[in-house]
Amino acid sequence: MKKQSILVVDDEKNIRLTMHHSLELLKIPIKEAMNGEEALGKLQQEPFGVVFLDLKMPGMDGMEVLRRIKASWPLTRVIIITAHGTLDTAVEAMKQGAIDFIQKPFTPDEIREIAHRVMEREMINEEKAVDYADLIEVTKRQISDREFSMARETARKAIAADPTHPEAYNLLGALYEIENDPFFALKFYRAALDIDPAYRPAASNLERMTSLHKFGGLDLGSGKHDDHR
Repeated sequence: MKKQSILVVDDEKNIRLTMHHSLELLKIPIKEAMNGEEALGKLQQEPFGVVFLDLKMPGMDGMEVLRRIKASWPLTRVIIITAHGTLDTAVEAMKQGAIDFIQKPFTPDEIREIAHRVMEREMINEEKAVDYADLIEVTKRQISDREFSMARETARKAIAADPTHPEAYNLLGALYEIENDPFFALKFYRAALDIDPAYRPAASNLERMTSLHKFGGLDLGSGKHDDHR
């Protein structure tokens, strides 16, 4: 991915300023929008590689903004900001092409790390990806492109490359959630925890799926940088 600008979309000024300052160290232009309408207007004026998008905003909500972004700028990567996500919202956001989620409150390091990871993912050659870490990142990129069948195949390739890590199983669980197959979603989340009982993303997803009142987005882990010890 070329060093296109990052767009931060949030109706809270303090959140926008915090994220702007956090991302400046990446030495990439940062723009801000206070609502969905302003965000879409900025996208029409210039390309953005990554959009941080709050789901809960007055006027046009984040889900509608996400749909419009992916319809008009399908290669723009959208990272959802949420403190209010539910299971249904998280699954719907992934169906629409969101691939990463960050939940308030967050730290500057978390913001920079997720932006760097998303941009780094674009540099991987899909056809040449054979090692576990690259296959995981390709899987996430395919989810963002809504190529869900290909993403499942790539996640299975990652398991074949190295079946001793939990993240590929967790990704398959998320993909089955997207396809409204809770039986297999739970099966793969539990498989991830069988490999590593301390693996937080799968534990979070399993807890969320088995509790009607649990809030939180789908946790995909953080790829090659994820700590599953």
